[in-house]
Amino acid sequence: MDKGYAAWAARWRVPLGFALGVGYLIFSRPTMRLVAAGGTIALAGLIQRAYAAGCLEKNRALATCGPYAHTRNPLYLGSLVMGAGFAVAGGSWILGTAFLALFLLVYWPVMRREEASLRLQFGDAYEKYAVAVPFFFPSLRRATRTSGGFRWELYRKNREYQAAAGFGGGIAFLVLKMLLG
Repeated sequence: MDKGYAAWAARWRVPLGFALGVGYLIFSRPTMRLVAAGGTIALAGLIQRAYAAGCLEKNRALATCGPYAHTRNPLYLGSLVMGAGFAVAGGSWILGTAFLALFLLVYWPVMRREEASLRLQFGDAYEKYAVAVPFFFPSLRRATRTSGGFRWELYRKNREYQAAAGFGGGIAFLVLKMLLG
């Protein structure tokens, strides 16, 4: 992937996400059934993200335990699942398509860019890890190095509670829109 594009994607991922959020506020058409189904899917993504954040010491140690034993990008996988859940809950295939496009065009190159950084930082340890653990789609096979585990202090340090707050706010918005709409 072009390094210039990956840098652009990294810089614009949050503003583009907010733009998609505004579209979501306008175009979502929730129903009780969709909110229940999509909320359940999104909750699974939130749990995945929380578990991953609690195992991650950013820029200090190579994370290989917990969900990192199955995929090298469990936070992004959790984000994809959360986004898919909210797309279902919002009841708009256009929003779902826009989210998937945003993920593929913006977050995929960001993941590749972060991987290049981890290769530089952790060298051979990362190379061995990359051979054993898939890039994105999880494997049930465990990586060889799995020491460590979930720690609440890492969850807090990585500010993953923000995702939980976003999840709660998103569900509350959908329920309110459904009740008022």
